[in-house]
Amino acid sequence: MAAGAPRIFVSHLSGVAVFDPNGDQVGRVRDLVVMLRVRRRPPRLLGLVVELSTRRRIFLPMTRVTGIESGQVITTGVLNVRRFEQRPTERLVFGELLDRRVTLEETGEEVTVLDLSVQQLPARRDWEIDRIFVRKGRKSGPLRRSKGETITVEWSQVTGFSLEEQGQGAESLLATFEQLRPADLANVLHHLSAKRRAEVAAALDDDRLADVLEELPEDDQIEILGKLKEERAADVLEAMDPDDAADLLSELPEDEQERLLSLMQPADAADMRRLMSYEEHTAGGLMTTEPIVLRPDSTVADALARVRNADLSPALAAQVYVCRPPDETPTGKYLGTVHFQRLLRDPPYTLVSSLVDQDLQPLSPDDALPVVAGFFATYDMVAAPVVDESGSLLGAVTVDDVLDHMLPDDWRETEFHLDEGQGVAPHGT
Repeated sequence: MAAGAPRIFVSHLSGVAVFDPNGDQVGRVRDLVVMLRVRRRPPRLLGLVVELSTRRRIFLPMTRVTGIESGQVITTGVLNVRRFEQRPTERLVFGELLDRRVTLEETGEEVTVLDLSVQQLPARRDWEIDRIFVRKGRKSGPLRRSKGETITVEWSQVTGFSLEEQGQGAESLLATFEQLRPADLANVLHHLSAKRRAEVAAALDDDRLADVLEELPEDDQIEILGKLKEERAADVLEAMDPDDAADLLSELPEDEQERLLSLMQPADAADMRRLMSYEEHTAGGLMTTEPIVLRPDSTVADALARVRNADLSPALAAQVYVCRPPDETPTGKYLGTVHFQRLLRDPPYTLVSSLVDQDLQPLSPDDALPVVAGFFATYDMVAAPVVDESGSLLGAVTVDDVLDHMLPDDWRETEFHLDEGQGVAPHGT
């Protein structure tokens, strides 16, 4: 559903069919998964519990939902078919929130929750529960919807849902840090006790934990990954940037690497194996295998639509790479790079093949870190293509990965020490 679209009451989603982009039905919605937050902030809708034709129930993140309309849910087509397991911070809407007795803050009157509405936030991919449909009066017998006035109220107008009221240890801590950037949350986790760190990591959803792991020191990454169930560890690795996931996998014993790779989606596992085949401090070892790749007949409008993807880092969104098919790395022949600023200067119908910067020589996967760093410094780049001898684009190196490998291993500790000892406000405050 597009940003700004009308709200949807969850009762209308019960049993709704879920389709892939080709129109094939993959299952039906059986519940919604939300995360409660502190200070009566509306819960965040994490995803849907979908029952497949095999009766297995899986989790479908909202990031993989492209539309909710006309009594159907449309997905990106990428589904993780592992059985759904509810986590400590998660609440099931149908199973735990509906039919619940809560209190109207203004009058102190107890009411029964009959329905909840969800709405996508403007200009974002996040979804929230924003309103509650309640019935006044007490329950009578087994019939939950006894006679009484029904009203719709804002989430903030009732009590009985919040984390503070439920006293949920690690969940309250997690909700308190919800607005932190991944790097700042990683800094918080790094300085928690091992037990507390494991509790918070277990409560994070896969995408959030993946973002945080990418910012943690190697020892913390290995410790946290080792305390997750292997199926979930594989899910988190899939959610990480391929280069970061490959670096982490490389630090694990070989038998553990193979177990985790066998649990991953075949395409993701193939990317991991390819990245792990390169030396760590080379362009091949630093690159991500998921840059923006466009065919020569793509237009500026196509390129800008890809650049707008909220999941892309600013460095990866700074340029697109024009290649002949196939579009997935390793691609067909690499034709050149188009920088974001150039995209803004030309009409939307212009073909990207006419805008490529052909003077910029790509990196070789075997180029050592000093060569890569010199390339970035010489050409003032934030990302650079990596091309093999046959002319195929293998991936792209971003400046953040170069810096991460050039800084001392303990740079996070040094930064934290300076913040504490010299009165510098921590980043993000």
